[in-house]
Amino acid sequence: MKVFISQPMRGKTTKEIKEERKQIVQELENQGYEVIDSVLDISEGKSPGYYLGKSLELLDEADCVVFMKGWQEARGCRIEHMTAVEYGKFVKELR
Repeated sequence: MKVFISQPMRGKTTKEIKEERKQIVQELENQGYEVIDSVLDISEGKSPGYYLGKSLELLDEADCVVFMKGWQEARGCRIEHMTAVEYGKFVKELR
């Protein structure tokens, strides 16, 4: 089963983003899940809409979407959540 992780990313470096998700990625992989690498290279300086579009492409490949703490405050995560729910993905929200 493929899993997409949604997490707030605004104002964080790629290194910080990867560090924040490290534990959940390890837990999911230990349970036999394939975690989709959804950390995009923000150093390209593209628009937020560009990165959201790319993340939705990756989300489409997932069977399950895990939302990390704080997702409700992040516009992109809320859009990913709406998309996951509307398209019938299994959704898990971490608190």
